[in-house]
Amino acid sequence: MKIVTVAQMQALEAASGLAGVSTDALMEKAGLAVAGHAIQQLANPRGARVLVLVGPGNNGGDGLVAARHLHQWGARVTAYLCASRRSPDPKLDLLEERGVPILHAADDPNLDLLGRQLAARPLVVDAVLGTGRARPLEGPMAATLRQVAQARSERGLPVLAVDLPTGLDADTGAVDPACLPADITVALGYPKVGHFTFPGPKVVGRLEIADIGFPPGLDRDIPLELITPELVLSLLPGRPLDAHKGTFGRLLVVAGSRSYVGAAYLACTAAYRTGAGLVTLACPEGIYPILAAKLAEATHLPLEETGSGGISALALTTVRASLAGYDAFAVGCGLAQELETSDFLRALLLDTPSLAESPMVLDADALNALASTDGWHTRFKARAVLTPHPGEMARLTGSATSQVQARRLDTALEAARVWKQTLVLKGAYTIIASPDGRARVSPFANPGLSTAGTGDVLAGAIAGLLAQGLSPADAAACGVYLHAAAGEALRHQLGDAGMLASDLLPELPRQMKALRESKPPEG
Repeated sequence: MKIVTVAQMQALEAASGLAGVSTDALMEKAGLAVAGHAIQQLANPRGARVLVLVGPGNNGGDGLVAARHLHQWGARVTAYLCASRRSPDPKLDLLEERGVPILHAADDPNLDLLGRQLAARPLVVDAVLGTGRARPLEGPMAATLRQVAQARSERGLPVLAVDLPTGLDADTGAVDPACLPADITVALGYPKVGHFTFPGPKVVGRLEIADIGFPPGLDRDIPLELITPELVLSLLPGRPLDAHKGTFGRLLVVAGSRSYVGAAYLACTAAYRTGAGLVTLACPEGIYPILAAKLAEATHLPLEETGSGGISALALTTVRASLAGYDAFAVGCGLAQELETSDFLRALLLDTPSLAESPMVLDADALNALASTDGWHTRFKARAVLTPHPGEMARLTGSATSQVQARRLDTALEAARVWKQTLVLKGAYTIIASPDGRARVSPFANPGLSTAGTGDVLAGAIAGLLAQGLSPADAAACGVYLHAAAGEALRHQLGDAGMLASDLLPELPRQMKALRESKPPEG
């Protein structure tokens, strides 16, 4: 499922016309799809009131087609034209022929007609402006949208947006002050970048994607895509009947310190829960007895420790001597940022040639150690998945966290290109960027995951998939999706607060099972 910019959408529409599918045909199918989603919001469609706000361009045309179908299905539809439309207007003419009431904002300077329509508590279909919006909302159009927004807030009127809530920038996610928030947004053909770029998601509501008939194959060169269940299912490693633990990979996890014992447990267990065959934990010897008792399935490599309970630089020889027996590595969870441990990490990651033979996940304090090393990426030779949260990304790029958040997609893509590594920029709608300029976006934003340890679970999940042979980009995509889908299932059970990182662990295999049985994720 590709995610497009305005320019890419326009190019797809032009290419569709050349392939024999006209703009009018796309509009007819779009309007039918919108009507289908609208009818699902009506408890009793026959006689239900629907108010369609119609703009001057193609988005308004989609709304007129939707209004026609809703009228044919028995709804009591009124079209409210928020701006003048070009003449002749065949879509509007078809409505008039069917006797659908049509009101004009130009005849309603005080918005009295609009107010009476809203008093009837209709379903409101926002078909005012879509991807063609270029200027700030002002004048009568802004006043109309504000009145509808007020009615939505005060009376609970449901709003369905066609393609985009009017006032949402499709490319940047910027939201106009007069934007009409939606409860449901029906994206036409493809989701847009602004649907996943804050503050845009705050006004989108539930996002639905409607097929509007683009010929297949036109989107093959678009580099941004949404991670879908179908994609993840196609990438998950197979589980042959004659397998043994070696079939599913051997993973070495370098994690933990006296202050962060749980991080090591979460990462190792997550790797097992995503199917890794054998996981070895390399941790400071002082916390080894705790973790050996808790991680019954793991093997262990106790390491020399510092006086404060971190990994000592003396452990470098022990770790290097063990690298050859593993298919993948995970480094960084809960290691803490003391100087000697950072020296150990830099020597391991930047001065160990054999480390380049297998892929790895770098998280947390491994990233912090790199961030304090000028030109680290010119010395780092391994294939890796880097998993920073916005603060860690800011340290890695030498910028502010606010700058990272303001340009998440561009920041991730540029870093992946320069560092020549797969990058997972965590957060709502997590982004996975590849060095070749392609990127994938998680379909989930879940405040329940904003709790300590969930990043350790994600790092372990990705590492477990790397150990099973997935490429860095595919392991990252599957790990991000499974982690977020597990969070959605728990959110469905528990709500937005109170979720623990350890709650995710048994949910990971349940989500893989659900995908393999072709069931959608819970939540």
